[in-house]
Amino acid sequence: MKFSKRYNFATSTALLIALFSAVSMGIFLYIFFKFLSGWLLVFFLVSFLVSFLVSFFIVQYRVEKFIYFRIKKIYNDVRILNEKDFPKPSITTDMEVLTREVENYVNVKKLEIETLNVRENYRKEFMGNISHELKTPLFTVQGYILTLLDGAMKDKKVRKKYLQRANKGVERLIYIIKDLDMITKLEVGGLVLSKENFNIIELVQNVFDLLEMKAAKKNISLVFDKEYTETILVHADRERIEQVLTNLLVNSLKYGKQDGTTEVSIENIIKNKVIVRVTDNGEGIEKENLTRIFERFFRIDKSGSRKEGGSGLGLSIVKHIVEAHNEKIYVESQFGIGSEFSFTLEKGK
Repeated sequence: MKFSKRYNFATSTALLIALFSAVSMGIFLYIFFKFLSGWLLVFFLVSFLVSFLVSFFIVQYRVEKFIYFRIKKIYNDVRILNEKDFPKPSITTDMEVLTREVENYVNVKKLEIETLNVRENYRKEFMGNISHELKTPLFTVQGYILTLLDGAMKDKKVRKKYLQRANKGVERLIYIIKDLDMITKLEVGGLVLSKENFNIIELVQNVFDLLEMKAAKKNISLVFDKEYTETILVHADRERIEQVLTNLLVNSLKYGKQDGTTEVSIENIIKNKVIVRVTDNGEGIEKENLTRIFERFFRIDKSGSRKEGGSGLGLSIVKHIVEAHNEKIYVESQFGIGSEFSFTLEKGK
């Protein structure tokens, strides 16, 4: 049997101690007591065996205790690892194994620290974004109200116009808060999905009809990739999928080119799945932004997006709704050419 490496140090040390002790005792007995050679050999072997066993257990026990308490003290000093993170049974006197174990702990904790730093940076950025998004409409509403209180309220035309503008600011605040509330519910699983079978072709056409006037402002065509003559049933929450399609199509109109096209296609991918694609020939997304477009309040073109309005939460909501269905969402884009957002859905029966 292969000897365990954890005992290498104790074995080699015990051998040296036993050999030294037995030889020293043998020499001492031979010189001073004139032991016969036969008895001397027997004594040597017994002395060597006893010394080896005693030394082995003492060295192994003491070294393990020493290493354990020393490493535990280091972990307690740096306050990174807890005593429970380094259980006593895992201690070994094999330095190669010990080094590997410590390196594994360091790598795990380093990864945890890096993750915490990323989350902290995201939290700071998120708080800055939400502060800005809420501050803009709040200051707008406050400005109009203060103007009215300063005397503009006496002019009926000005009063009506300012109240209407203040109302728009309030509506924008409500829109942002509703979107935040939805994302929070989706993240904690508080939003219950009401799944049913429905025709995805019919739903897409309904969204086309709702956005017809918005598309007409840029003369953007909302079309299918082909004529769908047969019903395509999917099993999902109809209202939430309508919201997904609406947000994706609104985004394509927002960043679409004048006289452009936004195309929707539905394809079978496996036996029980379909994929819905929303493709446009708009501005496209730069490569470095592709990994962040689903973050809350992340804006590809800050000035443009503010001009167009919106809460800055649309794509984040889309991602959460799709994932709440246990489905996947994908994005492909070439800057200056266009983008394609696609997501999977379960087929209806």
